[in-house]
Amino acid sequence: MRTAGAVLAVGAGYALLVRGRLLSWGATASETSAPLPGDDLVADADLVATRAIGIAAPPQDVWPWLAQMGQGRGGLYSYDRLENLVGCQMTSADEVVQRWQHPEVGDDFRLHPDVALQVAVVDPPRAFVVRGAVPASGQGGTGDPAMPYDFSWAFVLVPDGEDRSRLVVRERYRYLTSGARPLVETVSVVSFVMTERMLRGVRYRVEGTDRRSA
Repeated sequence: MRTAGAVLAVGAGYALLVRGRLLSWGATASETSAPLPGDDLVADADLVATRAIGIAAPPQDVWPWLAQMGQGRGGLYSYDRLENLVGCQMTSADEVVQRWQHPEVGDDFRLHPDVALQVAVVDPPRAFVVRGAVPASGQGGTGDPAMPYDFSWAFVLVPDGEDRSRLVVRERYRYLTSGARPLVETVSVVSFVMTERMLRGVRYRVEGTDRRSA
């Protein structure tokens, strides 16, 4: 009984003190409540995370780094080594690569060689959005009844004064199976860790390197 009580206490503490911060890391109240491109793709979301970071560059200088994201392309600018422990084969680029600068709606956006979302919105230099049902493991695609949740992932650039931007990243999850809720709650914690690193990774690349093209 004591163990059960301790687990309940930890769960309650997480829900009250930690969960909201993880789901809104770096974002202002107006950013978390504002509608963003791609919200309609998963309209009845069961869980929404909105995270953000300021970057000392205008949106047009940040956009090339977003346009080339994805496994087999520019990577996700996060913890490559952790991603590669589960076979993602991820390498984050440190330069803008011209052949990856023209994503189109309908293109694959790979998280893993066997797992792909689909590009849904391309609106340079404002918004890049991908979506799809995500498998717990292995292969799968949008609409597969075995998928535990539907998902959209929006990367939105908002001008922030002269020569500055806010990069706002929003995840929207809709549960498709009875076991989706605990899975998504776990995924959202992992996503916080990886997204925080991604946002800092994008900012570092924009602000801390020459803007060279390959």
